[in-house]
Amino acid sequence: MLGSLRRELARGLGEEIRRKFGVEHLPVVETPPRRSLGDLALPAPLHLARQLGRKPRDIAQELAAGWTLPDGVCELRVEGAGYLNVFLDRPRFAAALLTAEPFGPPREAPGGKAIVEHTNINPNKAAHIGHLRNAVLGDLLVRCLRALGRQVEVQNYIDDTGVQVADVVVGFCDLEPTSYADVKALPEPFDYYCWDLYARVGRWYEQDAARLELRRKTLHELERGQGERAEMGRLISHRIVARHLRTMARLGIGYDLLTHESHILALHFFSVANEQLVARGVLRLESEGKNAGCWVMPLEGTAEFAGLEDPDKVIVRSDGTITYVGKDIAYQLWKFGLLGKDFGYRYWMDQALWMTAVEGASDHPAFGGATDVVNVIDARQSYLQKIVRAGLAALGHDEAARRSIHFAYEMVSLSPATARLLGVESEDGKAQEMSGRKGIGVKADDLLDRLEEKARDEIAARNRDLEGPELADLARKIATAAVRFFMVKTSTTRVIAFDFEEALDFEGDSGPYLQYALVRARAIERKLAEAGRGGNLDATAIAGQRPELWSDDLWDLVHASASLADTVERAATTLELSLVARHALELAQRFNALYHHHPVLHEEDAELAAVRRAAFALFARALATLCDLLGIPEPARM
Repeated sequence: MLGSLRRELARGLGEEIRRKFGVEHLPVVETPPRRSLGDLALPAPLHLARQLGRKPRDIAQELAAGWTLPDGVCELRVEGAGYLNVFLDRPRFAAALLTAEPFGPPREAPGGKAIVEHTNINPNKAAHIGHLRNAVLGDLLVRCLRALGRQVEVQNYIDDTGVQVADVVVGFCDLEPTSYADVKALPEPFDYYCWDLYARVGRWYEQDAARLELRRKTLHELERGQGERAEMGRLISHRIVARHLRTMARLGIGYDLLTHESHILALHFFSVANEQLVARGVLRLESEGKNAGCWVMPLEGTAEFAGLEDPDKVIVRSDGTITYVGKDIAYQLWKFGLLGKDFGYRYWMDQALWMTAVEGASDHPAFGGATDVVNVIDARQSYLQKIVRAGLAALGHDEAARRSIHFAYEMVSLSPATARLLGVESEDGKAQEMSGRKGIGVKADDLLDRLEEKARDEIAARNRDLEGPELADLARKIATAAVRFFMVKTSTTRVIAFDFEEALDFEGDSGPYLQYALVRARAIERKLAEAGRGGNLDATAIAGQRPELWSDDLWDLVHASASLADTVERAATTLELSLVARHALELAQRFNALYHHHPVLHEEDAELAAVRRAAFALFARALATLCDLLGIPEPARM
């Protein structure tokens, strides 16, 4: 609601500037540093001073004299060197906020479909803690975009023909020969078994480099989709993807489509893309040098790739296999509806999720054809993502290249204390990085299990009457909050060291802290209902309350609650999703600081009690909305 008022103020002042001075200006709306200076501030007079050749304060006074203010504004003052400061009618604004939707109408007509691709764990072993940052960031972005009115398609790319899967196939076929039937019969957790096998295969290669020929042989079979090794690869991938989906479901993360790399190859997507790339002169066949026999994309002479020691990127190797980036260009073209081919589609194991297929059902939803594509991939892949964009641009798809967004993030390590707690050796007391190839890391499910166990102990100590399923459910919700908040509370440009104690701290910068504040706010309404004073808040009565009842500290809480949509929009636009987490944390901290100083149940002044109740209700709704975006479940008690 505050966002719509900001836009209305900017639009109205722009019209007033045009009417009085005959110039076009798009005013910005700021928040004053102190509540005594108002609720919103417009510095347009300062920006216009040079253009108009007048003092900013004189411009501000002239604009203020005739400007018809929007409903809900009670006062306009000229402050400082020439700011136009707006003061809201606190009772009326709070009353309107009580009946408004948290996000209101979209700021503008939403664009077309956005595709967000995230998670993308190689289907060769269990998900580890590092994978959770990708999935949680991607899921938060999806929730924010949908809350803002955007149509979003969520894709999870399954690289079922890559080196990692090939190595596990080699493990089952060559290192410890196991039949297809026996692999199929291996008990769960299958992904844990493959975790260890994958690490053993890596060490096995190191003992004899000639064994790498088995990897190359396996890769060829996987890409062709034929032979015993291809069959083994499909079985391994299917079983491990099922485990990955289960792991992500524990955190409330889901998808619309599982896109399999094997289907991109089987349907010859790259062949179509390759024809376009060759026809446009984007690729050239090298006849000599280290890339002899390879199709490469020359990048020399381009500003983005200037200074590279080797500016040519191999797209098709001399043995005919396609590099990751080659497949990604074809896939990106399909995402934008620019390839001229489509997948078949069928249901993944149940009817809640679709997957690509070579041939499929005729009644599937319309997938692909996006206007914007966001690929959530760690920062180490920035170079390859630039090449994908360069490929699209070279084909003449400049707009698609511009709308191909790499949502990059840094990696996750373990704090030394958490590494020791989870049985991972930390070198020199430093944060421990993950390495799937070496078998170093913490499996995501193990982390969640330990968090739930510790949360269960903490809750049981606080609530001795809780037991059984209720205790387990509450522990699960708190563990989910701990992981999800920790993964998004820090800027994506920073490496984070996951710390067990910090993530579960009920009184720190954590998901459980948000849950505790929300439970505390809900308790106000519950206790009022028990005392016979509950029921819906009367917005009309709130609008008629005396403005002086709204103290600045209560009003600051309302003001911050009303800024929810602005924060989410800014976070989704800039991809700095930590803004959502920080806003939720700020709200919780404000509320907890006020809670004991503004009693509701025992306040004798009925009007003052109603004002406090309204402020806390607005806070609870805002925090609940933010927690839902963050994927933090709301518990009934803590």
